[in-house]
Amino acid sequence: MAAPPGALLAGGAAFFPGLFVAARAALRRLPGLRWPEPDAVIVAARLVSSVQAIMASTAGYIISSSCHHVIDDQHWLAGAYPAFAVPYFVYDVYAMFLCHWHRGRVKGHEAGPPPSLRAAAAAYLRKDLLMVLHHAAMVLVCFPVAALWRQGKGDFFLGCLLMAELSTPFVCLGKVLVLYKRQHTALHKLNGAALLVTFLGCRVLLFPYLYWAYGRQAGLPLLRVPAALPPAYNAAAAALLAPQLYWFALICRRAWRLFRPSPAPP
Repeated sequence: MAAPPGALLAGGAAFFPGLFVAARAALRRLPGLRWPEPDAVIVAARLVSSVQAIMASTAGYIISSSCHHVIDDQHWLAGAYPAFAVPYFVYDVYAMFLCHWHRGRVKGHEAGPPPSLRAAAAAYLRKDLLMVLHHAAMVLVCFPVAALWRQGKGDFFLGCLLMAELSTPFVCLGKVLVLYKRQHTALHKLNGAALLVTFLGCRVLLFPYLYWAYGRQAGLPLLRVPAALPPAYNAAAAALLAPQLYWFALICRRAWRLFRPSPAPP
């Protein structure tokens, strides 16, 4: 039995920022670590994102594997986890801004006066606008749909969508390795390969799989499924898929740079 939605929201609002504060304090104060503030902020934020992704992927697997009928079967986690996780996306917008604020000092750009808060916020939005919009859509659109509009239908699809987070830990590790100039290590290459595979499988090919799963349940071939669904469903799927294709193209470009043969010396 899931806790009331208000309690789950309050739990998530305490858990994710609390984990960030605890991880940052540990990185700064534990003997043998004592990292400077910029390093601690960036790594703590990536750690919280990875924890949320692992929790979401685990919940998604439990939900989807428990629902044999893709429309009518239900699992209590499908109602509980979105309410618990939605505060994460609000927290993460602020955490990403803190990372942006501190990243320059990690890279050695300490010279000159620090930028004003307004200038830093404007630069942050220019750089990460798509991610901020994605987080806003998760809070303002996806959460109301998951909590209210579905009316207990489609828990299987929600579970599959939660498993899209499986690629996030590899994104976070890759960013930390690049930040600390470890992009030429074997670990970075292995992480890049894992990111490419999980992002392709869990974020890009996920949508054809969802159409196929519905078609199998309804007795329809895959190519006839879009025409059998209301146009709003196809529009929502396209809106969710579009940023994934954009990010996947960026990942492929970086993977090509990482794995292409080094030019021969003159």
